[in-house]
Amino acid sequence: MTMECVNPEGLRLDARQLCMHISCMLNLAQIQNSSHQTLETRMTPILMKGHERPLTFLRYNRDGDLLFSCAKDHTPTLWLAHNGERLGTYRGHNGAVSCCDVSRDSSRLITGSADQTAKLWDVKSGKQLFTFNFGSSARSVDFSVGDHLAVITTDHFMGVSSAIHVKRIAEDPQDQVGDSVLVLQSPDGKKKINRAVWGPLNQTIVSGGEDTVIRIWDTETGKLLKQSDVEVGHKEAITSLCKAADDSHFLTGSHDKTAKLWDMRSLTLIKSYTTVVPVNAVAMSPLLNHVVLGGGQDASAVTTTDHRAGKFEAKFYDTILEEEIGGVKGHFGPINALAFNPDGKSFSSGGEDGYVRLHHFDSNYFNIKI
Repeated sequence: MTMECVNPEGLRLDARQLCMHISCMLNLAQIQNSSHQTLETRMTPILMKGHERPLTFLRYNRDGDLLFSCAKDHTPTLWLAHNGERLGTYRGHNGAVSCCDVSRDSSRLITGSADQTAKLWDVKSGKQLFTFNFGSSARSVDFSVGDHLAVITTDHFMGVSSAIHVKRIAEDPQDQVGDSVLVLQSPDGKKKINRAVWGPLNQTIVSGGEDTVIRIWDTETGKLLKQSDVEVGHKEAITSLCKAADDSHFLTGSHDKTAKLWDMRSLTLIKSYTTVVPVNAVAMSPLLNHVVLGGGQDASAVTTTDHRAGKFEAKFYDTILEEEIGGVKGHFGPINALAFNPDGKSFSSGGEDGYVRLHHFDSNYFNIKI
């Protein structure tokens, strides 16, 4: 696969040249402690060009050796996580693919698309196993612990309210049916539910979207258990939501230029991180107390400026101190997707520019002293 990019001097470089000549600087901010310290670490990213349209979502498998990417070009793509080699694509959607999830054993993939379907795939062969049909776009998908259930959110469309659907996932694809086990209607049916994930032990579902409210639902009864307080919650649309590895807390990002860390059970606000641009994507390190935020000015607002004006970089924050500790630049458009490898030694970002950038941390990153 040949990838090309035009550098600031107008020279066309292929992927190998890019990896050799373009380096991404992680400039760690000056942290005021007993004395001022500045630390820098240099990383060379792997640029993966397999999509023709902006990226929407990134997901690693549980083992961290595979990376799945979704974009507006209808074609989810599978990559090797250590070197960025493209293994294949999943062809069948007729609309932008907004989200995906992979089963714990990496055998099945589920994707949600604007073509009003969610599809189950065989990861290895790329074969479609089943299609869930809806009356509106499928916005978010998430497998439960055990992979026997999936939660799928759908948008408002032509009188159909936005909703959360719970589907049972059959072990044998031949036994799969499209009926919903549970349907949760959004209190504000015209606002999109941008993300819904399973809570601890599959007992709850946590959702967030355009109405700025985070909600926790009971999966047995469908009852609304908790919702975020207006005073401490987000002020604009919630764009992203990711869980900690142990399901004890979760992180949300919003167009209000903040990300917030919440307790998964009590919905208590734990920490808040403030940046200068709308937040489109969030991720949490499974290894260190770091969170990373990605975003940037809306693409339509920066078409006449260069990448520096839009602040298209992934910002790292200390989870406890809520202070910014660094930033990774490189994208030529807003960052729409972020994901940490489960081993915590690398992370990926996907942007409006259609590139996935794979970053392996060097040793200096793990020795940052705050």
